[in-house]
Amino acid sequence: MSFNATAFGDYCASAVEDQSTDVAALCQVYNLATDGTNAAGDLSDGLNTFFLLFSGALVFLMQAGFAMLCAGSVRQKNVKNIMLKNLLDACGGAIGFYTIGYAFAYADNASDSKTFIGNKNFLLLSFDGSGGEWIGWFFQFAFAATAATIVAGTVAERCKMQAYLCYSVFLTGFVYPVVVHSIWSGDGWITAFRDDPWQGVGVVDFAGSGVVHMTGGATALVAAIILGPRKGRFYDEDGNPLETPVSFPAHSVALQILGTFILWFGWFGFNPGSALAIDNSVSAETAALCAVTTTLAAACGCVTSMFTDTMIEKSATGEVSYDLTAAMNGALGGLVAITAGCSVVTPWAACIIGIIGGWVYLGFSKFLIKMKIDDAVDAIPVHFANGMWGVLAVGFFADPDLMAIAGYNDFPGVFYGGSGELLLCNFVSIVWICAWVFFLMTPFFVILNVMGMFRVDPLEEEVGLDISHHRGPGYDMAGAKKEDVEELMEVRASKHGKVEVPKEVAQAAEDTA
Repeated sequence: MSFNATAFGDYCASAVEDQSTDVAALCQVYNLATDGTNAAGDLSDGLNTFFLLFSGALVFLMQAGFAMLCAGSVRQKNVKNIMLKNLLDACGGAIGFYTIGYAFAYADNASDSKTFIGNKNFLLLSFDGSGGEWIGWFFQFAFAATAATIVAGTVAERCKMQAYLCYSVFLTGFVYPVVVHSIWSGDGWITAFRDDPWQGVGVVDFAGSGVVHMTGGATALVAAIILGPRKGRFYDEDGNPLETPVSFPAHSVALQILGTFILWFGWFGFNPGSALAIDNSVSAETAALCAVTTTLAAACGCVTSMFTDTMIEKSATGEVSYDLTAAMNGALGGLVAITAGCSVVTPWAACIIGIIGGWVYLGFSKFLIKMKIDDAVDAIPVHFANGMWGVLAVGFFADPDLMAIAGYNDFPGVFYGGSGELLLCNFVSIVWICAWVFFLMTPFFVILNVMGMFRVDPLEEEVGLDISHHRGPGYDMAGAKKEDVEELMEVRASKHGKVEVPKEVAQAAEDTA
């Protein structure tokens, strides 16, 4: 026999009307218990909403991190251009994900059959505010915008604005959502969130090493190949290959390191926030573990990349130096690599994943140079290469106990005695993401290139995109005029006797003139 709450409520109402004292007292106890349960539920919903709001805000703050990192990495003459592109990533991502992207990614399909793409909630018209729909969209939008921003740095200093806007909306509105649907949606074809996942486990990519970073990185790779390198990077003015590629120095190391720290900070929303809830001990444990593994992987990736680069230089030249770029990108590579398995690996495994992530970054960066593929900020080695490594690492290091806590079937990684089902699923996700992105983005960029919408004019590139596209340079470098400095010194001399112009002042005035 089951308890019928509706019938009992009606019974209580009639008892109050009949002034039945004993029954009314019982009903009062029941109502107090019910009110307490409802209050606890409201508190739980509010806590989870705040958790996702805070985590999503941290992920959105990563847009500022990308902007600072990219701005610091490019030459001074292209700062305004790359900053504007980062800003428009957020805008294009919001519009694309609002209109069609979310519907393609997370539609609530009526059937239990596996589907390729979603088909509901276009323009969020079906939202009624229940079940955390609004905050769910916001959190997922922040991820979509991140995928688009990855490409900005790769194509910096030579990509037209209209091309950038086109692919930003296309990526967040269609390309990325289909990948999301296949892996994170409850009815995706290789998702782990089904009653009958493929190979019994499905793809385990907790926060998006593959879904977000590989998708953005693969798009950046295609764009870099079709767009071609910056002028003077690998070829001279006559088109002849240079014996040694030219390195364009970053114009602001301070902005680079600021961007790196902002990204690292934002990752604490990216990874722990992917627990999606914080109102129970299981979700709290998962989020806390993600914070630990994220920290360790970033630290190990940074140290490994920098010191390995130092040892390579010492072996080749006999000199010892410590490269800040290798350290920063090593940390970011470790962060990307741990993103897939942050909730299902132990701290020692996170260290190993980060260490290998630093090596993956260095190796793939050198491979791109050898292939004469120009990546202005090394986004492809960081996001694409380490995205692949991070997805594969889950298949090796997943702890079955942590898998169960994180909400997956408790299939172990290979190093925990697993027979390879998880590794196979994650490998298939890598092949699928590469195939999908390359299949769509290659003709997309080729068409833009053929139409003359992709690359800026050579003269505009030489002058710099800030002047040629954005009404002037990003920095006002004008100093005092030489004649004004001399007049000032003459005035002071007439008041206080002979006053010599300091050499530094004279030189600065001369340079300005």
